[in-house]
Amino acid sequence: MLAPDCCSSSSSSSSASVSAAAALAPRRRRNLLFCLLLSFASLYCLILYGASVESSLEATGGSSQYSEKYRLDKVLKDAAMKDRTVILTTLNEAWAAPNSTLDLFLESFRIGDGTRGLLKHLVIIALDKQAFLRCVAVHTYCVALTTEGVDFSAEAYFMTPDYLKMMWRRIDFLRSVLEMGYNFIFTDADILWFRNPFSRFFEDADFQIACDHFLGDPYDVQNKPNGGFNFVKSNNRTIQFYKFWYSSQAMYPGYHDQDVLNFIKFDPFITDIGLKMRFLDTMYFGGLCEPSKDLNQVCTMHANCCFGLDSKLNDLRMMLQDWKDFMSLTPMLKRSLNLSWSVPDKCSLEALIQYSSPANNVRWYGSPVNHVR
Repeated sequence: MLAPDCCSSSSSSSSASVSAAAALAPRRRRNLLFCLLLSFASLYCLILYGASVESSLEATGGSSQYSEKYRLDKVLKDAAMKDRTVILTTLNEAWAAPNSTLDLFLESFRIGDGTRGLLKHLVIIALDKQAFLRCVAVHTYCVALTTEGVDFSAEAYFMTPDYLKMMWRRIDFLRSVLEMGYNFIFTDADILWFRNPFSRFFEDADFQIACDHFLGDPYDVQNKPNGGFNFVKSNNRTIQFYKFWYSSQAMYPGYHDQDVLNFIKFDPFITDIGLKMRFLDTMYFGGLCEPSKDLNQVCTMHANCCFGLDSKLNDLRMMLQDWKDFMSLTPMLKRSLNLSWSVPDKCSLEALIQYSSPANNVRWYGSPVNHVR
């Protein structure tokens, strides 16, 4: 009599377990399905993010002219001052890396005299994917500008083929900005901004440019310009000038944009189009080639006349420290002490001369090296 009762109890318990398991199975399947869907959604978002970066790079890299113009126009419109002026710089991966040129460049705006507010008008032009990704991580306005078949991510040494391609790509890009109706200050990222420079610009000039060597007269075409810093107004004269500048590379093969500028600044075409060109005083717009002699007057300092990224970074850091030491002084001490820069240190003309332009290295005073000017 007990056996049947036992078997019956066991059978009932087993049936209950099966029923419970059957009841739980759909719930487990739903949970598993939900987890799979969540994983798929996460993966899909990552793919979309990567695709958006790629499409952004492609859209601004020349594969779609319409997309490039649309994206660039939006960024410029958002960053522009009331008079449609923007500040532009270019970067590759080597210069955009953490603790490299970009960080020092941005820091100078933050600690400069009246320069922090200018960051909202700064547009960074990234020449490769990694530079673009770093830019969007640290700054508001970024545009990707790639060149088909060319890798600009590595350190590009002075006068190498990649260096020349970067220089001429930049000139062509700046021409397009002018055609869109924007004035611009172009600044190399190895230029530190210590004061707002606008009061030092010439109101009537179309094209004004910093110098490696300034002879004292802003009208003198014998001044030795440096293409790493210029203020250009958008008008028919400057658009024609940039087209002429870019096309002139065919007349001077093997030379970069700054060398070619030194040739064409004497050309009658400049006078014919009525371009008003001015050269900026190194007192306000100095560099390692010819440092500004007065920290009470300096607006920008350029790590030009320097070979190698490590040397450049060393001297940029020293310039920033010099400025911090100066700004820590009282107004009276700033005026009374005759302070000077502690640079050049690692940078030197001797290291640069052997890498200068063709024609027997006659031009020692030129552009900064290994850089995305």
